[in-house]
Amino acid sequence: MIRVILAEDQAMVRGALASLLDLEPDIEVVGEAATGEEAVAVVERLEPDVALLDIEMPVLNGIAAAVRIRARTPECRVVILTTFGRPGYLRQAMEAGAYGFLVKDSPARELAVAIRRVLGGERVIDPGLAAAALRAGPNPLSRRERDVLIAAVDGSTIVDIARALHLSEGTVRNYLSSAIQKTGARNRIEAVQRAQLQGWL
Repeated sequence: MIRVILAEDQAMVRGALASLLDLEPDIEVVGEAATGEEAVAVVERLEPDVALLDIEMPVLNGIAAAVRIRARTPECRVVILTTFGRPGYLRQAMEAGAYGFLVKDSPARELAVAIRRVLGGERVIDPGLAAAALRAGPNPLSRRERDVLIAAVDGSTIVDIARALHLSEGTVRNYLSSAIQKTGARNRIEAVQRAQLQGWL
């Protein structure tokens, strides 16, 4: 039996996925989690073959959880599931060591096939998303530009961002200006939106 844990913050979606996978003769859902942090703990405790992680979870997102799982339980294969087919997310997931990246609206049969293929050592990526990632190219934002945009998500002022990141206000302005230019935005709010849409943050 292929032992799987499922991490998804929406209980109804998690339950539906678990029920569908339990119909497969060779797959058993042995654990569930509602946050990325819980997922890491469940993987450590149960040592499953495969961990299915939603990308958008509270406390710790799926990509951050994948990094921890790989470090602590390297034999567990991670598959990222997402509603958001964003090219930048795919790149981040692969860098985090995920073996698969699938969008949630894929047929259930495809998910079961992907689990088997991943366990066999293959990398399984939604083909439409792979093509979009190739077209989009690499993330143009530097680490600091991403930090500043992330800090700006909630509408924080330059002063607030500078204080939070231990930077001068002038440095924050420079990073914001550069990020706005790289995203082709008109202002920082639009830069944040465009970067989020691409999965660059």
